[in-house]
Amino acid sequence: MKRLSLDKILQSQGFGSRKWCGELIESGDVTVAGQVVTDKKAMFSTENLSFTLYDEPWQYREHIYLALHKPANFECSRKPSHHPGVLTLLPEPFRARDVQPVGRLDHDTTGLLLMSDDGAFIHTQSSPKYHVPKVYIATTADPITPELIAHLLAGVTLHDDPVPCAAVRCEMRDSNELEIVLEQGKYHQVKRMLAAAGNHCAQLRRVQIGGLTLESLGLAQGEWCYLDAADLTLLVAV
Repeated sequence: MKRLSLDKILQSQGFGSRKWCGELIESGDVTVAGQVVTDKKAMFSTENLSFTLYDEPWQYREHIYLALHKPANFECSRKPSHHPGVLTLLPEPFRARDVQPVGRLDHDTTGLLLMSDDGAFIHTQSSPKYHVPKVYIATTADPITPELIAHLLAGVTLHDDPVPCAAVRCEMRDSNELEIVLEQGKYHQVKRMLAAAGNHCAQLRRVQIGGLTLESLGLAQGEWCYLDAADLTLLVAV
């Protein structure tokens, strides 16, 4: 359990410099337990701490774990080049406390994207050695054949990697729709695997990471939510 001064608490949550947070407190814009606090050095336990700033409620979180339903035409980059970045879909304090995408989805790929400011969590979720499966739904330009599925399961060789990439699972959902499960996270991997297998990916969305599904979160495109402890336990190999 931590006890911190209120200005340090606000600073840690991404509301600005310690000096600026102190000014917010002294101006009467912060309440704790329903009471306005104007002493920036007032000490509070961070355990289950909630407060309001400008009448908006906030919960103290040492780290933030988020799920975003990524829309198309957003880049998973802190310095986007051609499209808006996914960070613009989050509140400003999250961006200020260095929340980052966990891995990347292409700008035209939609679906489940994790975001956090916890470096250890980002590493675990991004590293292929932890074997966290990711489920994608791909719409293909050409009809899906048994040969295509067999090829993807056996492994295809990408031009810049001599080690074949194989799907963990691959199932036909419709004549031109494929569910494919991967444990790696290579650049444009699903699209490049389909191209190497003789087809073309016309549309792609990620619907599941580990045991956490986009459907269970109930997020519309562009919406985000906090992940609680139960959600985080699902983000493992299944």
